[in-house]
Amino acid sequence: MAFWNKEIETMPRPELERLQLGLLKKQVRTMYDTSKFVHDRMKAAGVSPADITDLEAFRRMPFMEKADFRDNYPDGLFVRPYEDFARIHVSSGTTGKPTVVGYTGKDVDDWAESLARGMTSFGVTRNDLIQNSHGYGLFTGGLGVHKAAERIGAAVLPTSTGNTSRQIQLMMDLPVTVFAGTPSYLFHLADACEKMGVDMRRDTRVRLAIAGGEPWSESMRVKIQDKTGIRVHNCYGASEFYGPSFLECERQSGAHVWADLCYMEILDKNGDQCAEGERGELVVTMLQKEAFPLIRYRIGDISALEWEKCECGRTHPRLMRLSGRTDDMLVVRGVNVFPSQIESVIGEMPELSAFYHITLETRNYMDDMTVEVELDESSLTDDMVELGRMSRRTEERLKNVLNISTKVRLVLPGTLKRFEGKAQHVTDNREYD
Repeated sequence: MAFWNKEIETMPRPELERLQLGLLKKQVRTMYDTSKFVHDRMKAAGVSPADITDLEAFRRMPFMEKADFRDNYPDGLFVRPYEDFARIHVSSGTTGKPTVVGYTGKDVDDWAESLARGMTSFGVTRNDLIQNSHGYGLFTGGLGVHKAAERIGAAVLPTSTGNTSRQIQLMMDLPVTVFAGTPSYLFHLADACEKMGVDMRRDTRVRLAIAGGEPWSESMRVKIQDKTGIRVHNCYGASEFYGPSFLECERQSGAHVWADLCYMEILDKNGDQCAEGERGELVVTMLQKEAFPLIRYRIGDISALEWEKCECGRTHPRLMRLSGRTDDMLVVRGVNVFPSQIESVIGEMPELSAFYHITLETRNYMDDMTVEVELDESSLTDDMVELGRMSRRTEERLKNVLNISTKVRLVLPGTLKRFEGKAQHVTDNREYD
């Protein structure tokens, strides 16, 4: 069992919580003294740094939300001058102003430390060659994975995004053993390999993959692994943290959240703490960030935390797979629907591929939802009766899960648009006037 920093990674929970409290006290004091935004929020909430005497008291701290970044664009939340920065990244937000995140040299090092621990936990070593298909530039993924790989001592092939045929050729010609990118792009690569007559098991040496940057389901992981023979490990993070930050170990049972770098809470719909293992809204505090601290940030993801010691020997909490987001929730005919629910149903159907698209429209003043999904190559048929049966079966299963009726349209493999970055699964054409 390999560890990157065994002393920290196996520290008992009571010691971790004492460490967290000390770091929280320090971070709150820093923010209170250097950030007008946080100072004013704490004053309004009647909280001072001296009040933070334990983890329960810390929960009196006011929340930060996505709107705070937009309202303080571009750098109103920075607490260090630009001359202290080593790097700046900018999010690719789909609405409103992007989020600008500054990093000191220590911030960049801590980010690399977090990923180095995670990559080591599922078997990446200095002997590996990592094909990094995350974007390089303003997006955090490419450079984040790159620096962590170099810290481990692994070599990096910085392919970035796009040019799929070249990516496959390099994967075949060079001794690439690890892939990093979005899960949808890895699935697209596997699809393209099949069309080119390339067997990823036979024609490449890739054995491991880091997949993140977008929500995806366990059933999609199973399909990718069955299709490629590659063991795929989920990655969780956001530009507001460092970037991609926390990885699953070899057990693939939740991403290890390093408690010396991050304090996570799970809240119910009333804002109260959830019981351990119970799903709710994720709230994140970064414990050692210098340039752009983050305190009680409501990121909008829905998940659960498990503190039980992992079979790998690590004692830090594990973040379970996301089951949705509070801000990508679709309200369809008064029912809350998450795209991840639809993806999970599709993953149950062996005759279907992982590629799907949801279209919402207004018909006769009512919401209408259509799910287009590609057939798996092995299920292609000209039998209209059989195609109708597969559509109805999927519609019935979706109705049982979502509690609303949904139209399913089966399409040929390769029909739906592919994305080299984050997949866009929803088109909302509803009329709200």
